[in-house]
Amino acid sequence: MIQPMNVKKWGLIGLSAAALLVGCHSLNDLTPDAGQPLTTGAARAAAVSLSEGFEVGSSSPKTAYDVSPTGSASGDNVTLNSGSWNLYDALIGNLSGDLKAGSWSGRIRNTGKITMLFDVTSGISTVSLKHGTYSGDAASQWGLFYSTNSGSSWTQSGASVTTGSSIQTQTFTLNVSGSVRLEIRKLSGGSSRINIDDIVINDNSGTSTGGGGTVVTGKKFLFDASHYENAGSADWQIDADGTESVPSYQGGTTVETKAQRTPTPSYTGITASTSETYWKGGISAWAVELVKKGELVESLPVGASITYGNTANPQDLANYDVYVVVEPNRLFSSAEKTAIMNFVNNGGGLMMVADHTAATTAGADANGYNPSDRDGDGYDSPRVWNDLMSNNGINNSKPFGFVVDYVDISEKPTTKVYTGSNASAQKVLNGAAGTASKLAFYNGTTATLYASNNSNVQGLFWRSSSTLNGSTGVMALLSTYGSGRVVFVGDSSPADDGTGDTNDNLFNGWSGDQPSGYTSHPALHLNASLWLAKAQ
Repeated sequence: MIQPMNVKKWGLIGLSAAALLVGCHSLNDLTPDAGQPLTTGAARAAAVSLSEGFEVGSSSPKTAYDVSPTGSASGDNVTLNSGSWNLYDALIGNLSGDLKAGSWSGRIRNTGKITMLFDVTSGISTVSLKHGTYSGDAASQWGLFYSTNSGSSWTQSGASVTTGSSIQTQTFTLNVSGSVRLEIRKLSGGSSRINIDDIVINDNSGTSTGGGGTVVTGKKFLFDASHYENAGSADWQIDADGTESVPSYQGGTTVETKAQRTPTPSYTGITASTSETYWKGGISAWAVELVKKGELVESLPVGASITYGNTANPQDLANYDVYVVVEPNRLFSSAEKTAIMNFVNNGGGLMMVADHTAATTAGADANGYNPSDRDGDGYDSPRVWNDLMSNNGINNSKPFGFVVDYVDISEKPTTKVYTGSNASAQKVLNGAAGTASKLAFYNGTTATLYASNNSNVQGLFWRSSSTLNGSTGVMALLSTYGSGRVVFVGDSSPADDGTGDTNDNLFNGWSGDQPSGYTSHPALHLNASLWLAKAQ
């Protein structure tokens, strides 16, 4: 997106607005879905029909393991966000010894169990949940059971599971139709305790595969809103309901919309036909489409901490699959850079989106445009990303195999797209969200590849004037680092849905080039998101 003032230029490109038919919310605040299947594009993914994260607010509704008589509905039954559950020899805890993805988790001792007192009516394809050993206790075994007759009898799903000292995710495949409920039982007995958290149920109302195959649902995406992504005319947020004063490149501050952790209204109201205006943000279309695919989205609001491995932080990066950062306007701190690098190295996905700039941020570039330093601190997104990759204290030598260029380009939709056999590139370009064959930039930047630093870096799109499969003029790329994944796009405009802060001059680069098929921006961003999450 162009310059920090409230102006947006589309260069040589003429646009006509129309709808592009392509085609979350925290685990800590979810309620059962109404059961309506969600479809997106050619792919049909099993939707999340229920999630329970045991996030109960300031106090636990059950602080004792059991009440008398055993299993008494008067004391062992609790109402959580998802519905009513029975906690026999179990409670909901937030002590330092509790392993948890947020602030609270279930804790079971002896041969206790956590039982759903209601059914999901659209069947269950898969169940995933987090588990671990309460700090200092010995490892224990537990099992997942299901009932298709309202709890009269139970069947174990898969083998018993042994807990470890760190929180882990276990997935079960049930493929059971009709009305089903679940029970989690501690099987090994004894006083050692286990923690259970983030139960995610995917429905079994029918699955088919599309361009990229079946989509794994229930992945968690964290969209950063803590680095002035709303400064100036930008509004790179998935939802914003409040306001805040943000530094301006002109000096002083401006009043901008402010993101909150949990988008509102609830994700459960999203169906296949829901408009992206359901949430108020310049990149709400991106988030809404992820929810339609069965994924979960949150924002990291201003003032929140970027950490990795800090169990006291409910939004620690370890609790998410993908960290999405669109045009950050402040440098990451040393601790934040360490957290991001460790997150990726240990298997996380990082979506990096930049914008145009110039050789220096002190003045206009060769085109007469100001760099995209929207808050006036001397750093714009290309410099923020290069600082992460050259000054992180872990690997300062182009760890992802590229450097962001200090340039400003506008590009008619390029068709110089990778066509080789790289399996990861093909999933991003031809995945479950459709085919990404064209990419337009409305004042953005490019990258230069350094395969000698990371041989896994792979260009996806190049400028029309650049060499296909070359190392320069790269508009979008992917890479891996450790066991994690990275995608870079050099312009924020392709993700802009044009419907964020009404005080900003936003434009529809997400789908505004239809119906001519000018670009395929949603397919690129959604396929990239799913690839980063290891969901396709």
